[in-house]
Amino acid sequence: MANQIIFNKIKEPEYARREAFNSLRTNLQFCGADIKTVLFTSCGPDEGKSTVTFELARSAAESGKNVVLVDADLRKSVMLSRYKAQATHKRVGGLSHYLSGQATIDDILCNTNISHFNVILTGPLSPNPTELLGNVLFEKLIWTLREKFDMVIIDAPPLGAVIDAAVIAPHCDGAVIVIESDSTSHRAAVNVKQQLERTGCKILGAVLNKVRIESSGYYYKYYGKYK
Repeated sequence: MANQIIFNKIKEPEYARREAFNSLRTNLQFCGADIKTVLFTSCGPDEGKSTVTFELARSAAESGKNVVLVDADLRKSVMLSRYKAQATHKRVGGLSHYLSGQATIDDILCNTNISHFNVILTGPLSPNPTELLGNVLFEKLIWTLREKFDMVIIDAPPLGAVIDAAVIAPHCDGAVIVIESDSTSHRAAVNVKQQLERTGCKILGAVLNKVRIESSGYYYKYYGKYK
């Protein structure tokens, strides 16, 4: 794998944040050895889903796991801009190139400047993402990555907005819903949960994101409600 992506803008997370992602990684491992490909979705945009997937992948990589993060948001990817990602090879392709038959898996699979952290970028945003993700090539990609890596993390579009995540879900071992605290309604979260259930994909749980941890009373009250 000669392709490499350099993340030029990476911040070291504060202790509490780092421990939160370490706990998420550990909890996923306790879901079972057969859970290798995990889809992340949300109810709507800007809930922090892409940050969660990136930091989880970094946590897994730092623990020694050989991990690949697949940016499957063919509508609105933020990885390139948020982390100032830069390819060392000008001809590195992306997921949309592969799904449209313009590239092979080897063409789009890249290592990064973080040891054990590999990535597949979106490539050019597609006018027909749902059709591309429903292509048999996507299923082939997931099975190939599953055999090659310890953990496959898929950053999918918000299911509360578009259907793409439901198209991807049947090919994954499990799914996690990212929910923004104090923002996402209970009805929206239940709707996304029900859509995932209809795909047959196992729901592993939810990540409550952007919690105000400065108020421990609020945190424990909210957690207790969901136990």
